Amino acid sequence: MPTPGIAALVRALRLSYRRSDAPVKRMPVSGPFRILVATVLSTRTQDPVTAAAAGRLRAVAPDPAALARLTPARVEKLIYPVGFYRTKARHLPELARRLVGRSVPDTLEELLELPGVGRKVANIVLSKAFGRAAIAVDTHVHRVSNRLGLVRTVRPEQTERALMAVLPRRYRGEWNELLVAHGQTVCRPTRPRCSECGVSRWCRKVGVPAASAGH
Repeated sequence: MPTPGIAALVRALRLSYRRSDAPVKRMPVSGPFRILVATVLSTRTQDPVTAAAAGRLRAVAPDPAALARLTPARVEKLIYPVGFYRTKARHLPELARRLVGRSVPDTLEELLELPGVGRKVANIVLSKAFGRAAIAVDTHVHRVSNRLGLVRTVRPEQTERALMAVLPRRYRGEWNELLVAHGQTVCRPTRPRCSECGVSRWCRKVGVPAASAGH
């Protein structure tokens, strides 16, 4: 898809995002530490569950020093039932201890050194907290990017590299949130709502059953 086509696609995705009630819109959008903690919690967890857990944790531990003082057992109770809550309850106080007296890192390399932070989490923090042209790839971004025909990939890490090659820098930072919202509400894993899709004209519907693509 040439750049003019991508520009039109992104405009349509932005319009769809503004009109949607996608759960991803409940996630924190300001404050590097808030975004980092919520994104760590979000791994293998639905956004409404993440947002609620992040709110409970923030009420008790709003900054690194407060979170560093909490025991894993206390964190477990606050963040349950997020996915892998026991593992995250161990990682988060240690992550906070490393940040006491310093800012959240703003480079991929430094973020990846923090406990519980993988490439997807780091890229979300870079894009949402620091406005960087980083593309965070989760299951929604991987699925929708392939359905659109922008990439032909098997694994998320392949998708990130492929998207970096086709997306102009000005669209990369927002790509995750736009596609997550679209994937949560319209381009669902099963029974995608193609007839209601605002970007259908740009979509090649790769892998979408004919019955869904026509409705």
